[in-house]
Amino acid sequence: MAGASMKDIKLRIKSVQSTMQITKAMELVASSKLRRAKERQERSRPYFTELKETLSEIESATTDFSTPYQIKRAVKKRCIIVIAGDRGLAGGYNANIFKALTESMADGVPVCVLPIGKRAVDFCVRKHVEILTAEFAEAATISIPDCFAIGNLVTRGYLSEQFDEVSILYTQFVSMLTQTPRSENLLPLESLRRESKAGVRPLVIYEPSPMEVYNAIVPNYISGMIYGAMCESVASELGARRTAMDAASKNAAEMIDDLSLRYNRARQGAITQEITEIVAGAEH
Repeated sequence: MAGASMKDIKLRIKSVQSTMQITKAMELVASSKLRRAKERQERSRPYFTELKETLSEIESATTDFSTPYQIKRAVKKRCIIVIAGDRGLAGGYNANIFKALTESMADGVPVCVLPIGKRAVDFCVRKHVEILTAEFAEAATISIPDCFAIGNLVTRGYLSEQFDEVSILYTQFVSMLTQTPRSENLLPLESLRRESKAGVRPLVIYEPSPMEVYNAIVPNYISGMIYGAMCESVASELGARRTAMDAASKNAAEMIDDLSLRYNRARQGAITQEITEIVAGAEH
């Protein structure tokens, strides 16, 4: 009986050791990818910051400024871009974003969702939520051109009054241990007008007109916000996965220590039993 128990414990130790090797490898991979994701976000930030500055300059310098992208309508339908992961093993990353999505739909206003990530598509199908398009279902393959395609898609839908409000739900990377679901309104745009300062303003001529340039930039600006949210979400998922795998590795190490202790006790018990049997046999 003791021998069988020792064999079972030994197999269990080997199984946990194999699992710990996997979790350690996943932790290292997540750490490496996280560093690259943060670098990618830093490199892309100046371009989209410049777009925002240009929009602000046009709006501030135009006296009779008017754009359909800032017109607030009665919200009869909303479009929500939801960014989640393609797989699990990332702690509460996916669960937290779906909880935030459920809360945002609680007011009863009709919603269509543009899901990014396989888990987001699965959630919408399971909850019978209208999907605008499932073309961007795999978050791992989303590129900058894809973000521009999404930006153009939602701006066209907004202008055609397919929906009256566009927002994006993603996970903000705060730190390695903290990732927070966040919602941002994309359309209608908030005013970027700045108060005019005293002094000489540089003369900028926009062709064919300031409003046409502004309206042409808006889809790119929206695309930039989507790309920034994608970078934040990717970094958040990797941070959550690294933390989850680190915790799993520590739990596996504790299990191995506990099983090793049980194995040694079982082995000691087996040896004691054998000695007792030898002594009893010698006495007879």
